[in-house]
Amino acid sequence: MWLRLRQIALVAEKLAPVEQAFADVLGIEVAYRDPGVGHFGLENALLPIGNQLLEVVAPIRENTAGGRYLQRRGGGGGYMVITQCDDHGPRRARVEALGVRIVNQFETEHFRNMQLHPKDTGGSFFEIDEQLGDDAHEADGPWAPAGLDWRNHRRTERVTGIVAAELQCGDPQQVARRWSEIAQIELTGSGHPVLSLDNAELRFVHCADGRPEGLGGIDLACADRPAVLAAAEARNARTSEAQMHLCGMRINLLPSAASEAH
Repeated sequence: MWLRLRQIALVAEKLAPVEQAFADVLGIEVAYRDPGVGHFGLENALLPIGNQLLEVVAPIRENTAGGRYLQRRGGGGGYMVITQCDDHGPRRARVEALGVRIVNQFETEHFRNMQLHPKDTGGSFFEIDEQLGDDAHEADGPWAPAGLDWRNHRRTERVTGIVAAELQCGDPQQVARRWSEIAQIELTGSGHPVLSLDNAELRFVHCADGRPEGLGGIDLACADRPAVLAAAEARNARTSEAQMHLCGMRINLLPSAASEAH
């Protein structure tokens, strides 16, 4: 069984400014807006980064889960770690055996969804989904939450993939062990625990930015890091030689293998 990082979801107070910031800095564009999230009082935008998706959601009415999350974390930031698996049945059985509650779930002809309760996982929302149908398990295969045409909206001139997510926790070891139990993947790492998915790492670190537990950062592989940093600086979002801060997230900018070769 394998498990890939397929999508990172962020929550923002307003969608349009964050969407524009990511377009300006990372050079990516909106591929899809899911009308289904309106059921939860949200609007969203999905922006491809390589064969993964960056999603931004924002509340459009009072008293939504997204709005309450904004209040708890003191503003915009990371919301969900969304993974793709190759066999949903054993994953669901594992979750049930561990007594982890499921917040939301659905199944269609092309997709199986399972969103876990953050109080039972710690760190953030952890979602495990399976795409069904032709080429469903290919790394570059279809992904129903992003619509049918998302691959035609990929722009990889500046960023090419999401290679890590960083969860800040009151007790990183405990939270990491829980995610490890659920994912059935052994932890590694010396300074902090690391859960290695097929295409990315999940790091578990202490809360160190004055904000409570949550998804605090991501690492992006960059084809043109200088261009990203220059655009981030123009927005006063650059924080170091290899990091910027957008939508309440630490975004670490790593050179891609292709850019290193040049």
